[in-house]
Amino acid sequence: MQLNIYNVAILSFVLSGVLNWFIVNLTKSFQFEKSKDNNEQRLVNENIPPLGGVATATAFFIGVSFLGEADYNFVQIGFFALLISLVGVVDDLFNINWKIKLFFQILFVSLPIINLNIFLNIESLLNVNLNNIINFSGSILWIVLLINAINFIDNMDGLAVVVTGSICYQSIILTYALNQNKLTDISVVLLFVILGFFIFNFPPAKLYLGDSGSLFIGFCLGFISILFTWNSGQQHTLSNTLSPLILFFTIPLLDFLIVLKDRVRRGVSPTTGGTDHISHRLLAKGLSEKKVLLIFKSYSIFNFLIILGYVFLNNILSMIALVIFVIQFVFLFNYIKKLEILK
Repeated sequence: MQLNIYNVAILSFVLSGVLNWFIVNLTKSFQFEKSKDNNEQRLVNENIPPLGGVATATAFFIGVSFLGEADYNFVQIGFFALLISLVGVVDDLFNINWKIKLFFQILFVSLPIINLNIFLNIESLLNVNLNNIINFSGSILWIVLLINAINFIDNMDGLAVVVTGSICYQSIILTYALNQNKLTDISVVLLFVILGFFIFNFPPAKLYLGDSGSLFIGFCLGFISILFTWNSGQQHTLSNTLSPLILFFTIPLLDFLIVLKDRVRRGVSPTTGGTDHISHRLLAKGLSEKKVLLIFKSYSIFNFLIILGYVFLNNILSMIALVIFVIQFVFLFNYIKKLEILK
């Protein structure tokens, strides 16, 4: 049965809310402990279940199933998103080795890419011929990188939801403006299942995304970016095609690069959890969690305005917007990495 996007959005929100409510109440008597060696450290020690992701992923899979036969690709992507979420559940409950988790990430990203024959379609814009192995490998590497960048950003109540929710609504605006209506639909579904979860994740949180949620959301956003370049590569300019790659992941990748550089410098394994993320450094300056969320939200809007300028202004102004983006990104990277790590 096919529903219009408005009904699917409402259905997705309600399903996500109900399923997450069910998990909150079902797990009240459970004890959840996670090893600090494998996970990003939070600032609370409450017994909060890290299982919001599996309910959110289930709601997403059901939601995209109602988009109709034309969106069968999205159903397949939703199915593998649910599988990768289950890998996250196992990790949340049993702390599996990071190498095993990485193996399943690569596996569940590779299967839909190969089966659907989609990849980052940059070669047509750059007028170069790339071997399919390079195309597929680059696409898999890109999505796996994003999955783990989103996983890194999930380190404070509401933060991953604010960041990924912002990416979703900005994706809705951009894909709609560029006539990528199918990607608009899947972005809408993803946004509304995230909002259904946010009811229970707003500080003070009753439920965490956990790896089940961060892996799922990173997976979906990665495929949206892949599908965007695949669909628009022959039709639009380089800025239109590359914009989602810049837009979607500025904050997660900024945090990922800062943390990675800092841990390598200190001789600490990148897979070891810590309080060295952007959010932690802002908290160390005395800001409250809600103010930190506001900063992330405000920067997301500022970044989006730059990207809109990059996409829709004329050539000269578009390049100026891109230069502004690069300058502010480099400035933030160098400024934030100097901030004190939260003790």
